[in-house]
Amino acid sequence: MPEPTTTPANGSKIAVRCTGVTKTFGSGTNAMQALRGVDMDVRIGELLMLVGPSGCGKTTLISVIAGVLRRDGGECTVFENDYQKMSELQTTRFRGKNIGFVFQAFNLIPTLNAEENAAAPLIINGTKRRDAVAKAREVLQQVGFDERMMRSFSTDLSGGQQQRVAIARALVHNPRLIVCDEPTSALDGETGHKVMELMRNLALGTDRALIVVTHDSRIYEFADRIAHMEDGRITSIEESPRTTS
Repeated sequence: MPEPTTTPANGSKIAVRCTGVTKTFGSGTNAMQALRGVDMDVRIGELLMLVGPSGCGKTTLISVIAGVLRRDGGECTVFENDYQKMSELQTTRFRGKNIGFVFQAFNLIPTLNAEENAAAPLIINGTKRRDAVAKAREVLQQVGFDERMMRSFSTDLSGGQQQRVAIARALVHNPRLIVCDEPTSALDGETGHKVMELMRNLALGTDRALIVVTHDSRIYEFADRIAHMEDGRITSIEESPRTTS
């Protein structure tokens, strides 16, 4: 089986394309349909925010897009690659190079300090540890970490500091798609704005895209488009006030 591609063919301007995507958890009387036929495109070079009530399927959708969960039906491609046409090894390699994921629960490794946690994607991808840590320190500085904080273990960091490490980890390997689940939930307004400015500056470009799941209306201004989700479906997608002003 050929290796998945990392660049879109034929001049495509679409980073992610979901068509009729479904996902059900459980079976029989215990079945819960989280995604009920999602149709959504994410354009290369944009920041798309995904909003909607808790339990509407937002986290499930981005987990399918990031290759963390397998869909049950429909189609989903990321830079024209379909995880379900890849082997497990190919999926792991593709995600390791192309996807950055900020988990809502942070998922930091407690036995590693902040700079080691942030460097993990680079080390997994084969970068020498010294170079990986040096790059991680650069990104951590951009999210406001000083020398002492970089050497602190996650258990010694506040929730907001842990969140910034998680964001640095998602950005450090320069992925083409950044997927974030509530990236500002543990941050005050000023820090949240600084983090979103950083993410726009670092993550967006002619060949990148960013998806942000959020309940934080304070950061809507950073979006190019806002997709509204309810009961497992995308109900509407609108241009953000920033792009229409």
